[in-house]
This record gives sequence, C-alpha cells and structure tokens, in this order.
Amino acid sequence: MSKNALWLLALVCLGAACNSTFVPKPRGYFAVPLPEKKYQIFQQAGYPYSFEYPVYASIEKDSLFFEQKAENDWWLNIQYPQFNATLHISYKQIGKNQFEQLVKDAYTLTQKHTSKANSIDDSLMLTPNGVRGIFFTVGGNVATENQFFLSDSVRHYVRGALYFDATPNQDSLQPITQFLVADVKHLINTFKWKQ
Repeated sequence: MSKNALWLLALVCLGAACNSTFVPKPRGYFAVPLPEKKYQIFQQAGYPYSFEYPVYASIEKDSLFFEQKAENDWWLNIQYPQFNATLHISYKQIGKNQFEQLVKDAYTLTQKHTSKANSIDDSLMLTPNGVRGIFFTVGGNVATENQFFLSDSVRHYVRGALYFDATPNQDSLQPITQFLVADVKHLINTFKWKQ
C-alpha cells in the first residue's frame, strides 16, 4: 500500500468515528449511606423542654454564644458526626425577653442570607403537642438552609438552626439535608414544654 492510500484510509476511519454526538457525563457526587431512622427521648432534669432525637446523633451542652457565655444553661448542640452537621438549639425565657423582639430576631437572622439565597420561605407550624412556631427554608448555597423557632408566646422560646461544617453546596448536600430535615421535623413534632 502506498502512503497516500494509508492516509486516505486513516481519514475515512477518523471521519466515520466522528459521526456520533458527544454527550458529557453529568457531574456526580459520592453516595452517602444513610442510617435507619430510630429516635430516643431527650428529657433531661432541669430543662424546660423535651423532644425526640435520632439515635445516630449526640447531644452536647452549648455554653458559649460567639465566645461569650450563653444566656442560660439550656442551650444544646445536636451533633451528627457522620454528616459533619450540627443542629444548634438556643432557649430564651420570654419574661426576660420580649416575644415580639425574639420573633423579629429570628426573621433578621434568616434574612442575613439574602445575598446568597435564591428564596426564603417561612411556614407556620402547630404540632400535635400544641407547640407553635415557624420553619424557615432558605434556598441556595447558604450556611444554614433550615431554621425554626418554637414558642408558647408567654414563657418559652426555642430557636434551632441546622449547620454543615462544609462549604455550602445545595446540590451535593441535598440528600443529607433532606434526611436531616426529616429528623428536625420529628424533633419539632415531638417537642413539649415542661410547665
């Protein structure tokens, strides 16, 4: 065979190979194994509230608020070590704080995400135990996509915020976020005030 015939054969083969449309693979993320949902009761003596939380989480007392001592001894962090996530729970007594101001603060803290948020939705809640509150869902790559507060509007007020110790990426965190939000909503629905 001559050189020209080899080049012609190579061009024909190359041309035939280029007829298919190139389709890039979609970007993927690692699969994260999710544990079975089981709950246990948090009913510590001296605390003004109780609730159910997952058996795969641990509770730590939160004694600092931005490097200062917390307002009272009833602040908690619910740790999810396998997901690198924490649900921060803060408690305030309404007699010392005005209810309207606490609600305003909850909205203000949520609105701090407006520069990164695609949306901010709030929904009223009334649990089977008669506890009222508001659940906030912040869309987009934000530090805390899910927040809530619960109150009896007379004596007790609790605020919660779910944080991941990772760079916010709504797409990659979505399966874990959905899994943990179900736990947060279970906590809310089993929440009780101790009178």
